[in-house]
Amino acid sequence: MRSAVVREDRPVPLPLRPVPASVVGELLTLQRAAYATEAQLYGDPFLPALTQTLPELVAELSTGTCLGAWAGSRLVGAVRAREDGDTLHVGRLVVAPDQQGRGIGTHLLRAVEESTGLPSAALFTGALSEANLRLYRRLGYAETHDEVVRPGLRLVHLRKQLTGERA
Repeated sequence: MRSAVVREDRPVPLPLRPVPASVVGELLTLQRAAYATEAQLYGDPFLPALTQTLPELVAELSTGTCLGAWAGSRLVGAVRAREDGDTLHVGRLVVAPDQQGRGIGTHLLRAVEESTGLPSAALFTGALSEANLRLYRRLGYAETHDEVVRPGLRLVHLRKQLTGERA
């Protein structure tokens, strides 16, 4: 019988499950906490993730799925996705600031990719968000194009071929 050894470079994944409507307020709080560092990086406290209202978030969640990572009863990470044509559009991958660097984002992104039968996934992030870009590149995403939203804010769009195909 093999003994279970937890290695620091391979953390035990947290349980993932859909984010229920009853914790949408907690999801919004998590989103704002996760994007606070992005706001500092870009010198912009009005990023859409920070100004999104609760009703707007509820409406957005009705158009796709949201998968959460849970540490006990605490929501510590989440990712949203919606299917459109042959592409899974991944959005707002967020991890609580005190939980970042533990593989939660990787775990969430892989899980949402595995949840679809679509052949490709697409996402975007800010060009200054080097940690995000490193994560996405490491997981097989390749840059497709840049988009200048306004002076000082450039988005990098990325795409990944998935193994699944819709039957």
